[in-house]
Amino acid sequence: MRTEWHRKGSRNMLSANHSASRRRIRGHSVALMVLLCLATLMGCAAGPNFQRPHVQVPANWAGPTIQAATLAEKDLARWWTIFEDPTLTSLVERAVEFNLDLKLAEARIRQARAVRRGAASGLGPTVAATGSFQRGQSPGSSGTIVGGDTKGQISNQYQAGFDAGWELDIFGGVRRGVEAADADLQAAMETRRDVLVTLTAEVARNYIDLRTFQQRIAIARQNLQAQERSGRLTRQRFEGGFASGLDVANAQAQVATTASQIPLLEASAQQIIYSISILLGREPAALLGELSPPFEIPAGLPSVPVGVPSELLRRRPDIRRAEAEIHGATARIGVATADLFPRFNVTGSIGFQASDLTNWFTAASRFSSFGPSVSWRLFETDRIRANIEQQEALQEQSLIAYQQTVLSGLREVENALIASKKGQEHRQTVTDAVSANQKAVELATILYTEGQTDFLNVLEAQRSLYASQDALVQSSGTVSTNLVALYKALGGGWEGQP
Repeated sequence: MRTEWHRKGSRNMLSANHSASRRRIRGHSVALMVLLCLATLMGCAAGPNFQRPHVQVPANWAGPTIQAATLAEKDLARWWTIFEDPTLTSLVERAVEFNLDLKLAEARIRQARAVRRGAASGLGPTVAATGSFQRGQSPGSSGTIVGGDTKGQISNQYQAGFDAGWELDIFGGVRRGVEAADADLQAAMETRRDVLVTLTAEVARNYIDLRTFQQRIAIARQNLQAQERSGRLTRQRFEGGFASGLDVANAQAQVATTASQIPLLEASAQQIIYSISILLGREPAALLGELSPPFEIPAGLPSVPVGVPSELLRRRPDIRRAEAEIHGATARIGVATADLFPRFNVTGSIGFQASDLTNWFTAASRFSSFGPSVSWRLFETDRIRANIEQQEALQEQSLIAYQQTVLSGLREVENALIASKKGQEHRQTVTDAVSANQKAVELATILYTEGQTDFLNVLEAQRSLYASQDALVQSSGTVSTNLVALYKALGGGWEGQP
């Protein structure tokens, strides 16, 4: 009987141990499955993933490519050096260093980086140190009687420790927030690059306008001297009885008209110097001594690294910024979508608590707690879905803005191409007009001195010559500014910059 009982007991013990082992295995399996599920969920993120927008662009430019060279990024990075003007190069370099708009854009980049660091901090746990002291008095009948009142017991409470918490980003709301912050940072960087492109173009354009006005002033003075000589000749002929008083009056009127234009041109030239000074972050009159002496209008090479329209999408900072804004808007849809799901947190605390200061920080006064928690905004579904729809609408707006930016960029390049080509043709025709008018002035002057024509023909020839010379100077300046506009439209000037 004992043997049978021992055998049955042994079998029961083995069965019990086996059952316990199977329960432990099942428990471990369930825990493992839960961990695997959590790991899988944490590898996903709510909301759509960003995809680079697709936009149709033409294969080639419609306008003339003005002997377009093969695209070279190094030519675009420092395009202003093609003018081979040391003063212009110096002005651009100083503007890049001191311009206030550029410094403002750089400050916004630092702000975006700080926001990104704040968003990324949500991926890790938070730990806070705590400490407190409380002194309390409980109501009661025991205690000392003071003035007929019963004084309760006084107690102290000392506490110090650490509280920790960690939100498990299972549905990717925090990660989508970091992704949006990354996109905002990229957009801020592209904004700085866009400011850089605009700045270099503005400095070059103002500098070319300054030299154009200075050359127009020189042309006006040259014509003024020629007209004054004609006026003296007319007066001599009048005194000799070979010309009328009307010829003298017309000559004086011509001289006065030309002289009246010089102060206006000088005012415009000085105002441009003020503008350049502001672009360099200086006071308006800071560059008067440097830029007041006249100089020739800078002229660049006619070949331009135009490339193909599709390259514009990656080269222009404003298009790159618009793409980053779409990325950020897409990520924010995920941030809003994550609110539909529960949030899991793990919290814990450890510290020391005692009512007597001498027992503080002893083993007996130590306390700790640890445990998970979950929160779910079950009754805010309509509000959450409304926020999701809002973020989706913002994404749609970003996409439309991107398409508009691309089309605007294509238009700017096409406009600059046709303007550059036709500007060169215009300059050539005006050059021919100047040559013809110079011959007309020489011939009219000779015929007038010989008495074979009247003075009105001389005046008309001089007016035409001055007008064509002034037009030639303006046309030369326009050709150079059109070249600047083309490089700006291509997005040149930011490559190699941080």
